[in-house]
Amino acid sequence: MQIRHCNGSEMGLSPIGSSAGGGWCRWRWHSCKSNVVKNGNSNWNEKCVLSSTFAYFLVSFVVLGSIGSLYARLMLTANVRGGVTTLGCQEDNEGSWAIGVFHGDSPFSLKPIEDVNVWRDKSAAWPVANPVVTCASLSDAGFPSNFVADPFLYAQGDILYLFYETKNSITMQGDIGVSRSIDKGATWQQLGIALDEDWHLSYPYVFDYDGNIYMMPEGSQKGELRLYRAIDFPLKWTLDKIIMKKPLVDSFIIPHEGRFWLFGSDHSGIGTQKNGQLEIWYSSSPRGPWKPHKKNPIYNTDKSMGARNGGRPFVYNGNLYRIGQDCGETYGRRVRVFRVEVLTTNEFKEVEVPSGIEESSKGRNAWNGARYHHLDVQQLSSGEWIAVLDGDRVPSGDVNRRFIIGFVSVVAVAGLVVLVGMLVGAVRCIVPLSWCLHNTGKRSDVFLAWQRSNLLSSKFRLLCSRLNRVSSNLRARIRPNTCTGIFVIALTILMAVMLMCGGVEYIYGGSGAQEPYMLNGHYSKFTLLTMTYDARLWNLKMYVKHYSRCSSVHEIVVVWNKGIPPKSSDFHSAVPVRIRVEKQNSLNNRFKMDSSIKTRAVLELDDDIMMNCDDIERGFRVWRGHPDRIVGFYPRLINRSPLKYRGEKHARRHNGYNMILTGAAFVDGQAAFERYWSEEAEVGRALVDSYFNCEDVLMNYLYANASSSQVVEYVKPAWAIDTSKFSGVAISRNTQAHYGVRSNCLRKFSDIYGSLTHRKSGFSRRKDGWDV
Repeated sequence: MQIRHCNGSEMGLSPIGSSAGGGWCRWRWHSCKSNVVKNGNSNWNEKCVLSSTFAYFLVSFVVLGSIGSLYARLMLTANVRGGVTTLGCQEDNEGSWAIGVFHGDSPFSLKPIEDVNVWRDKSAAWPVANPVVTCASLSDAGFPSNFVADPFLYAQGDILYLFYETKNSITMQGDIGVSRSIDKGATWQQLGIALDEDWHLSYPYVFDYDGNIYMMPEGSQKGELRLYRAIDFPLKWTLDKIIMKKPLVDSFIIPHEGRFWLFGSDHSGIGTQKNGQLEIWYSSSPRGPWKPHKKNPIYNTDKSMGARNGGRPFVYNGNLYRIGQDCGETYGRRVRVFRVEVLTTNEFKEVEVPSGIEESSKGRNAWNGARYHHLDVQQLSSGEWIAVLDGDRVPSGDVNRRFIIGFVSVVAVAGLVVLVGMLVGAVRCIVPLSWCLHNTGKRSDVFLAWQRSNLLSSKFRLLCSRLNRVSSNLRARIRPNTCTGIFVIALTILMAVMLMCGGVEYIYGGSGAQEPYMLNGHYSKFTLLTMTYDARLWNLKMYVKHYSRCSSVHEIVVVWNKGIPPKSSDFHSAVPVRIRVEKQNSLNNRFKMDSSIKTRAVLELDDDIMMNCDDIERGFRVWRGHPDRIVGFYPRLINRSPLKYRGEKHARRHNGYNMILTGAAFVDGQAAFERYWSEEAEVGRALVDSYFNCEDVLMNYLYANASSSQVVEYVKPAWAIDTSKFSGVAISRNTQAHYGVRSNCLRKFSDIYGSLTHRKSGFSRRKDGWDV
């Protein structure tokens, strides 16, 4: 088989884009030899070899693909979406909304549930943490959901019902779900779907009137505002009345000064500012008829001004407050609170007041780090205020945005590959003229005449020719065998690698959030504790900035052993930082009793260890399942006689471990610290002070001495960096001497507390696959 080229000799035309040396602009995919037998019979004997151009592109694809795969394996984390493995929690362009609970003495002093220290079951690693209802909550209960949003509370005594929009993962339509709590919102039972219509439903505003319970959800796709009445609360509802033939969104009804007032937004009108419009209607009954306010539309302004409703209005100290949405940066960026000063049939006036809601600084690692757009705050019979708030870790349209950026990055990589190929001579043209339509086979004179006169074809061939000259011009200007040429090629390759990694991250890396892992339908928090001194302050600042943004970190406690302590304000932290200054420089201070720690889980983590947040979250998830164990990231195996301290390679060779270094490990803070400061451990603590080493070894012996069952669990990190190697301030910088001291500790602790050699846990034992 022969591949012909666009040269003038075959068509009677002057060649375009050819050189004296023959047709230089060709991508030769095969080099073929053929024998043609006369009498019309052909006997093809092909021997095809890949050309240098094809080989260049193949090698480039393999190398860049391997780099992208390696980057994905080491740097990207699975988008766990709460750990759900069922049909629900699919990536959705509308977001990954979830619902949290807040408590406070007033509607303006609300704190997330983890800050009010709600404990339910000491065996489950509480306190409870937001979010409390997620797509995983519903999906695991048999109601596949991509997200939950627009929460409204309804209280019946001490029982709380929560109504919300849930986006069905199968129909991709909004339904109204309902959950129930009997412990002030700490845990929720998913009851099911309260309302399902043939059109999208959201914003399920629930209220009492005349002895009945009503729901007024948004159903703007239907073009109507409907009122439903409960016939078997909370799961059975019937249509009571169509109260308005308008596609109002996010509407509510409130009684005020002898009338009922309906607030809603109609985005269907010409000239209406989407998410910036508000209308008010009034009536003597929630069932209507409704009359428009004299100044409708009340607002038709910028979408950031809070015109669109964002939850249930509330009354506090005799004042009426309305909640609106700020949709300026993205849809539902935040809620804004307004105090209504005038509400009559002719006038309306409101002023904005601070909401009191503290925004997270953890970005996408926080469940509401990107936006929160709906708030319902109510006062319970006890006088306490409770609120539900929805939140999302990604902005609206994030899925499409990531795909577009990733696709553009990959296209840019392809362009850079071609550029490098032209510089090194592997690609001699951009558009091979052999792709021309007129180049294949014989053509009639009529066709050739048409082709010559066809302006579009000529211009296209001329454009191809000019583009192809770029290769030779580029090589003439940047010669690859010069220093400049080598620098340009290296820089281009580096850019291609960076763009490839970026493209992989945007397309396959999910939202980029390193989310917490759910256990038994709930999340929790832990305290991160580290011990350091003045010579390592530079390292501590980097440490705090990084780990404070991990989703489940509640507080960072810095045990300051020596030197002038820093101030908490010296750190760029997303969580509170507490400096605990010690009087004596002792490694025993790491496990000192601390009544100010409010979480059961404590992560002891040296300030010279850097890991990604997903590894920390996986370790926390394993510990929550085994709160009576030391769960960490550095395994050791103590065996043989005489006892000798060895590194992780020894444990790997013998496929097992019986010790976890507490320089990077989760423990039950109260139980572990009490055990460490018991009378039994007094001799061991004295040895730690004399050696200035081995506090982690002692803790392992104390755990093993207190239980005959397994007391350690290993979690393999994707990567870990010991930053002390760059500073030389670690006590273990002389490995041989360090290991010698620890070997002495092993022998002494074994004499005091018993041997560890009979204990051994194998790698790759757990079902989660995190202990390989």
